[in-house]
Amino acid sequence: MALAAAASCVLVWAAVSDVKTRKIPNLSVLALLVLFLGWTATDFGAPTLSSLEAAGIGLAVTVALYALKVIGAGDSKLFAVAALFMGMGYLPFFALGTALAGGAIAAVSLATRPQRALAMFNLRGKGDFGPGVPYGAAIAIGGIVVLWAAVSGVLAPYGYGQPSPITVHDLNRALQGGHPRAY
Repeated sequence: MALAAAASCVLVWAAVSDVKTRKIPNLSVLALLVLFLGWTATDFGAPTLSSLEAAGIGLAVTVALYALKVIGAGDSKLFAVAALFMGMGYLPFFALGTALAGGAIAAVSLATRPQRALAMFNLRGKGDFGPGVPYGAAIAIGGIVVLWAAVSGVLAPYGYGQPSPITVHDLNRALQGGHPRAY
């Protein structure tokens, strides 16, 4: 739990920095990487291979988004390192949580500046409208929510990429009235 709290604090630091300066400190990414090394030794941590796969997929997708100028390089690094904590089992939840948080931040941004929203609509998105959505904040929100949902057991049935095939043992336990995964 202490490592989850520390990782949450680092994600908040990265988010606040992104909102204020539109830059995510490399030190925050490095701090998450160091915390992940400790995370691998906990019962909450995903298997290392699953974590590396999640980070690789996250990095590949976010580097493509960076190449398309949708997100910044810091956002890409932050997402990939945060994905280490998620593993393959929670990567879809993390991606969805990040996208939902980013959409909410964008909606609030447009609602609080209706003139900008009208200009963007009239110009059909072509032009320079100043700084966009601080996606580091969305990554932090998605990461913190999924991390704590995993640690608290809310997402426990999904595991770290572990929904393994149902075995004969599972069927026997279910027929005997026990939970198929309670062994």
